[in-house]
Amino acid sequence: MKKLIVPASMAIMILLAACSSTKVTSSWKSDEANKLNYRQVLVLGLMPNKDRSIRMNMENELAEELKGSGVNAIAASTVFSPNQLNNMNEQRALRFLRNKGYDAVMTIVLLDKAKEKNYVPGNVSYQPYGGYYSRFWGYYRTVYGRVYTPGYYTTSTNYFWESNLYSVADNKMLYSVQSKSFDPSEDKIGRDYAKQITRDMLKQGVLVKK
Repeated sequence: MKKLIVPASMAIMILLAACSSTKVTSSWKSDEANKLNYRQVLVLGLMPNKDRSIRMNMENELAEELKGSGVNAIAASTVFSPNQLNNMNEQRALRFLRNKGYDAVMTIVLLDKAKEKNYVPGNVSYQPYGGYYSRFWGYYRTVYGRVYTPGYYTTSTNYFWESNLYSVADNKMLYSVQSKSFDPSEDKIGRDYAKQITRDMLKQGVLVKK
């Protein structure tokens, strides 16, 4: 029987994907997406002020991950005030971004955040019987030594995300990706998200690693 040999690099990628709290659920790209050379991409989180810390974390992590693939990406929170584009109309906003040197914008939107409750059933395990099993009183006393673990409930929080890549030149969508983060820790949510999104962009041909 032939053994399947998996290259070390592939094994590491599989392990990292399996450990990630974020999974891509769907993605789409325009035919024009792989014809562009992005000089400077603005990573822009669109979230309410109460989620400002999450927004900054998501922007920074995705910008850093894109930089690792050769894209000059900048987190919006490091160069703009939170509501800087709010009072602009479409034409003024696009002109503003062009003048700043951006040729694309990558948005991050938290579509939904939902709690999920799951029941973990209990179990019964018995201590070893040994020779006592063959005698009534030994069996009776040993059964009372059983260990019972009661069931319990766990609560997890799921995040549903969407990111879109837009061309600043013509205001068109070039790429869209939807994903789900399952009960992520605060220190991992941005990092896991950024890795999965960048990996999908490379897979779809939206990015070509330099």
